[in-house]
Amino acid sequence: MFPIYKKELQSFFYTPFAYIIAALFMLLFTYMIGGAISNIESTNTLKFSFVEIFYNVTLYFIFLIPIMTMRTFADERKFGTEVLLMTSPVSVLKIVLSKFFANITVFLFMLAGTLIFPIITSINGTVIISQLICAYIGIFAWGAMFISLGMLVSSFTDNSIIAAIVGEIVMFAVLFLDDFANSAFISQFPKVQSVLYAFAAQPRFAYFSQGFIRLSDLVFFLSAVIVFLAWTYISIEKRRWNRG
Repeated sequence: MFPIYKKELQSFFYTPFAYIIAALFMLLFTYMIGGAISNIESTNTLKFSFVEIFYNVTLYFIFLIPIMTMRTFADERKFGTEVLLMTSPVSVLKIVLSKFFANITVFLFMLAGTLIFPIITSINGTVIISQLICAYIGIFAWGAMFISLGMLVSSFTDNSIIAAIVGEIVMFAVLFLDDFANSAFISQFPKVQSVLYAFAAQPRFAYFSQGFIRLSDLVFFLSAVIVFLAWTYISIEKRRWNRG
């Protein structure tokens, strides 16, 4: 399992890929920090919320996560290395988990860069640590769910570009599921609305961004990760059996 995890990390960090994604995210995050500061009215105390910035930054992550996960299985199939994986002594489950943990490591690498902002703020002002920790836990859980979803999409195709485009579409649908549930049309069907809202991720992430941790929200994100990884496992295992 570890050799596959190591190989995946090398595919990220031995090329400019991970650094470009991290740089893009840091550029967007810095832009949002600058925008939050510039919008502060002229007062004796400068105040802005990191947790609100984390909530708003999820929109930008939706553009970056499919790019990060698009190659997970699509490139293996495209370049013929999937055969080597499928015939290796490592189980499909370990292959899926290795790739998932590699993507999670890259995601943590991206998040680690944002620590510079609360550190600088704490030197020159005050940071509410408890809210900041909640925000990081929330964005990690949120990111893990969408990474597992991106991996699932990548397992369906041998074209990484298609995996990225379809991933973007699916993730945007999930991101705005609560808005769709609250639309005038869906509001006419309360039962349908309640079902859609139960699967909406953003309202649950909103609690983290407000500085709250609820067990039900952690269970939701963990369950979503397990379900998407299970579907990915089934998708790869099916191809393995079809290959004979």
